[in-house]
Amino acid sequence: MASFLDSSARRYPSRANEKYRKSVSIPTVNIRRIFIFALESAGVGLVAAVALLLLRPAFLDRHQPVVELHQSAGIGLAGGSGDGDRAGPVSYADAVERAAPAVVNVFTARVITERRSPLLDDPLFRYFFGDSLSANKKRLETSLGSGVIISPQGFVLTNNHVVADADEIQIMLSDGRNAKAEVVGLDPETDLAVLKIELTDLPSVVIGDSEHIRVGDVVFAIGNPFGVGQTVTQGIVSATGRYKLGISTFENFIQTDAAINPGNSGGALINAHGELIGINTAIFSQSGGSQGIGFAIPESLAKDVMKQIIERGRVVRGWLGIEAQNLTPALAESFGLDNTNGVLIAGVVRGGPADQAGINPGDLVLTVDGKAVVDAHEALARISRSTPGTKIEVDGLRKGQPFQAQVEIIQRPTRLRE
Repeated sequence: MASFLDSSARRYPSRANEKYRKSVSIPTVNIRRIFIFALESAGVGLVAAVALLLLRPAFLDRHQPVVELHQSAGIGLAGGSGDGDRAGPVSYADAVERAAPAVVNVFTARVITERRSPLLDDPLFRYFFGDSLSANKKRLETSLGSGVIISPQGFVLTNNHVVADADEIQIMLSDGRNAKAEVVGLDPETDLAVLKIELTDLPSVVIGDSEHIRVGDVVFAIGNPFGVGQTVTQGIVSATGRYKLGISTFENFIQTDAAINPGNSGGALINAHGELIGINTAIFSQSGGSQGIGFAIPESLAKDVMKQIIERGRVVRGWLGIEAQNLTPALAESFGLDNTNGVLIAGVVRGGPADQAGINPGDLVLTVDGKAVVDAHEALARISRSTPGTKIEVDGLRKGQPFQAQVEIIQRPTRLRE
């Protein structure tokens, strides 16, 4: 029987497992249905995610930080806004076009008499060679520079060293006109000069504000370098308040890396708005050409000098007759001070205002007219701007004890300018 069943099972395997197949149902796999189900699930999940972001956007803030960016508002260097005013970083043509017509070329000429050798006065020499060689020789020396038309009345501001000792001065404008210039006044102590030309319809520069310029501001130097014609060079303000350069007596220069070369002296230093902020004066160079260190007289100083020259014919400055020295940390500590503000009186001119007021060498001046003194340069500049006849209060320390003196400022003597 067993063998029969075994043989039957071998012959008819479906019959032998019929009972098992009835008790266990094996489902048929449908791949198409599974794929459709997966797509429907993904779609439902995507819709739920979008709805969550729209209805609860703050939900994601719990999981990642929010990055805040300060986007540019589209403000150009010229001060405009919007897409139409973004030409500043691309071109400064408008600023240059505004200032360039007021920058002029300055040509000077003077007759130089060459001193003859004393040997020519020897009778024996004159016997053999005659008197033709004994006569003084004269030659014409010419130079060039730049200037800036300050007002439509024809006043031109330039450097003193450009026109000093000139017998004739010619001004050439950018529009091709030229005129003879007369000297209104000179101020060697700031290396400034004011000229006057008689022409109509003159362009004039717009005066800027040199008191609030900052290191890094874009500037342009306009002038006539090497006589090639009007040229514009670009740079930035490298430093302000430069002094002790040995260029002039009263120094407060703007330093710039805008290329300044021989012939640029007296030309304009303008800002990105085309406004005058300085008069180009000197360069620091070992080769005679620009090395990226140029100096300009700030318009605030130049404007004050120009007004005095036009109104009075000369510059009047206050004077106390003192020699001042900056405080070092060691000196400040010896006086019992916790800072280096103030100046040490290193010398007093005998018979001068300070001497008459009882100020002595070794005195420490801390305030002038109630205002703190920062350093010697600032103190002397403040005194020089004071009107002669003005009385000022000086406070300080003398041998460790406070002292006060009243000093009457007088006009700076002319002999000190030589």
